[in-house]
Amino acid sequence: MPTGAISSLTLNRLSLYLRCLRRLREEGLSTVSSLTLADRFHLSAAQIRKDLAQFGEFGIRGVGYDVNKLTDRLSGLLGLDRTHSILLVGAGNLGSALARFLSFEDRSFRVVAAIDSDPKKIGTEIGEVPIHGPAELQTVVRNTGAEIAVLAVPTDEAQEIYDRVIEAGIRSVLNFAPVRLARDPDVPTKSVDLRIFLEELGYQLQARQVATDAAT
Repeated sequence: MPTGAISSLTLNRLSLYLRCLRRLREEGLSTVSSLTLADRFHLSAAQIRKDLAQFGEFGIRGVGYDVNKLTDRLSGLLGLDRTHSILLVGAGNLGSALARFLSFEDRSFRVVAAIDSDPKKIGTEIGEVPIHGPAELQTVVRNTGAEIAVLAVPTDEAQEIYDRVIEAGIRSVLNFAPVRLARDPDVPTKSVDLRIFLEELGYQLQARQVATDAAT
């Protein structure tokens, strides 16, 4: 099945399965059943079997899944069997934290450069990541082979920067600016707005409080 035909929810679950399998591999387990995997990590065994069945037969009845083979297969499906180069745009508090996190936490994604408009930051580094000025954007993308841009920029600058990184050759974007972007249909784009999740939690807390008050 082509990756583009897989829903975002399924991809999210595959990422979760892969994380769990990697943990099992570190513990030295060679095989695992869908039921054991589900019980261990609070997942759904039926959903695991349904999701994996989309990509072929992985398990052996009565034995389970080969942890190493399934880990490698999911890594390949998710494109994690190679390193993806990341360009960070915005080297403020959030951008700096993201650069350090991505540099040390995941071998499949590597921050190769950062862009920032602050003259005091240009020419310095975040860890080992060099910070360049906006005028160098196209050159940096070309020289580093950056595929993914992570935008950690002010809301009012996000759309312009999004358009510029795509024009410079970036192939996908992860946006942390709390704004809805006019997206290029040919460039996979994901937005992370922490406030939306916090407001959802706020609503749920409020609803519980209302229910509690009504019951007393």
